[in-house]
Amino acid sequence: MAERERRRTPPYGGVFVARTRVMQEEDIKRATWRMAHEIMERNHGSDQVVIVGLQTGGVWLAEDIAAVMVEIAGSGCSLPCGTLDVAFYRDDISLRPLLPEAPTHIPVNLDGQVVVIVDDVLYTGRTIRAALDALNSYGRPRAVQLAVMVDRGHRELPIRPDFVGKNLPTRQDEMVNATRQGVDIGEVCK
Repeated sequence: MAERERRRTPPYGGVFVARTRVMQEEDIKRATWRMAHEIMERNHGSDQVVIVGLQTGGVWLAEDIAAVMVEIAGSGCSLPCGTLDVAFYRDDISLRPLLPEAPTHIPVNLDGQVVVIVDDVLYTGRTIRAALDALNSYGRPRAVQLAVMVDRGHRELPIRPDFVGKNLPTRQDEMVNATRQGVDIGEVCK
């Protein structure tokens, strides 16, 4: 679960209490390998592919996917992997405090590239909408694709991931925490 979800819980904080573990560490590794293979298959390799992880939850997954893609492609392959903070592009700035997560680092110009946006959990789609707006500051990609470890549903915008580790239907009052160690469902308690 992203820090931003914890901060949304009044009074802007709380502790995530896991109720159920739905993916173990090995499941995360298998899903990461599968998504990396799917990305390479869809894009006919890794040429002109840029992996961009959303701060903070998608960064670890983007790094892992990029590492697997480099391993698959073999020696001599370099794959740009960056990070993107969308705090200033969100549409709910007036509803909650503006808290930048971490610096944005896009290692290459995105003009003509295939950009794969990576996040840990896809929920309403608003973070991805903000990411699409933010990407415009770094060039005009040929295509933008979306990879997420968990798609939990409850979309408020017409956004659909291209690569999914696990589809996990949840209730709206539940929270999902995705890390390298596993995926848990639970609640944020004060």
